[in-house]
Amino acid sequence: MRKILKQYGLLIWLSLVLIAGFVFTNLAGFMVSRDAIHQSLSEQTLPITSDNVYSEIQKDILRPVFVSSQMAHDTFLRDWIINGEQEPEQIVRYLKEIKTKNNAISSFMVSNLTHQYYHASGVLKSVSPTEARDQWFYRVAAMKPAYETNVDVDMANRDSMTIFINYKILDYSGKFIGATGIGMTLDTMKRLIDSYQTRFHRNIYFVDQKGTIVLAGSNIKKSRSSLQSTPGISDIATQILANKKSDSLHLEYKLDNDHILVNSRFIPELGWHLLVEQELNGDLKPLQDIAFINIAISAAITLIVLILLVLSVKRYQARIEKSAATDQLTSLLNRQAFDFVFQQALLDSERSRQPLCVALVDIDFFKKVNDKHGHLVGDHVLKEIALIAKRSLRESDIICRWGGEEFLILLKNCTLEKATSISENLRSTIAANDFSRTTDLAKGRLSITVSMGVAQYKDNESEDSVFERADVALYQAKENGRNSVYFSE
Repeated sequence: MRKILKQYGLLIWLSLVLIAGFVFTNLAGFMVSRDAIHQSLSEQTLPITSDNVYSEIQKDILRPVFVSSQMAHDTFLRDWIINGEQEPEQIVRYLKEIKTKNNAISSFMVSNLTHQYYHASGVLKSVSPTEARDQWFYRVAAMKPAYETNVDVDMANRDSMTIFINYKILDYSGKFIGATGIGMTLDTMKRLIDSYQTRFHRNIYFVDQKGTIVLAGSNIKKSRSSLQSTPGISDIATQILANKKSDSLHLEYKLDNDHILVNSRFIPELGWHLLVEQELNGDLKPLQDIAFINIAISAAITLIVLILLVLSVKRYQARIEKSAATDQLTSLLNRQAFDFVFQQALLDSERSRQPLCVALVDIDFFKKVNDKHGHLVGDHVLKEIALIAKRSLRESDIICRWGGEEFLILLKNCTLEKATSISENLRSTIAANDFSRTTDLAKGRLSITVSMGVAQYKDNESEDSVFERADVALYQAKENGRNSVYFSE
């Protein structure tokens, strides 16, 4: 167990960090998404639903307003009132035609001259200022606007709740002579509410200014009667009813374990408050499930990756160790590996009292080769020189890629004189070689020469010192025409 921890401890810690990171990331993402959903529902989705319902209501109200306006400005209607309201069947037929043509629930006209209430089926009654149900007519007569929208019971239709458009009729001199208009049933808005509740899974309902629920879908109407008597929303009922502006009001309340968002707005045309509700927990449940699934998947993937990493480490460990000590281009030892070999050679030399020499090799004008023939040819030259060196040197000698176009040779049990001779043999072999045979050059001979500096290790000399003396000898060879071997005593 200790061996495993020592060998794969880093991978294990990395996996634990990754798993913790995945868990933290997913939880943080869940919290951010939860807040984003909360904000989106509260400030965008619910207000949009409220706006759509409000727009549909306005659309259903504007058409009756337009029809009522045409009725109030119809010269037939005004002339009929001004001329004494003779032949009532004419106005009854007119109102019936208006009702049928516009698919209205009711059409009416009340004269300010005779106070007769006419509708599509005949004369309903005479209005009176002392009758509570007739107060709307005298309110219309006294108001400044041309019309009003009023929600009231329709006496001509079994007292069903109806939205009336009460439009003032003026004579040609601007004097009030009556009121006319049409009514529409609330069933249209009920169907609209049910469709929105089905599509968006939200509760939509209307309350009057006292908090009584006056219009709602079937599920709401059965379980609630007023805001004040409904658990949860009763806590914010005062805030809802205090809002008399058409601007949206964003609220929320808790019912049992559910968090419910509420959007409220006042509709002045009806004198009602429109409320749109949505449970937040229902929208968060899929998000919670996804977060837990993501955490489980992330942990599983991390474990799989850990297993694959362990197998890969065991499979490629030898190859990695080899590549760490080898120059990829020439397959020679690299500089880091040579340092270790050189230290071992020094110990052996001191113990056996045998001489030890080093030789630095530098390719002459190698930059020109790259510039003229390209780097691929330059790479071929480096590989070819490495092969020539391996063939020319003794089996005990070690050569490495020192860097760029430089090589370093370690000559064991070799005097300075012998090392210089071996180096001279290598130099002449390289100079005599035609490098075009091993390159992509189509024509011409490619000759390469090298300059070399040789130095013998002295007792108690540092590693840097012997390399420095070999480098000085190499510099002399280059300064004196290149393609030569110099040594340092």
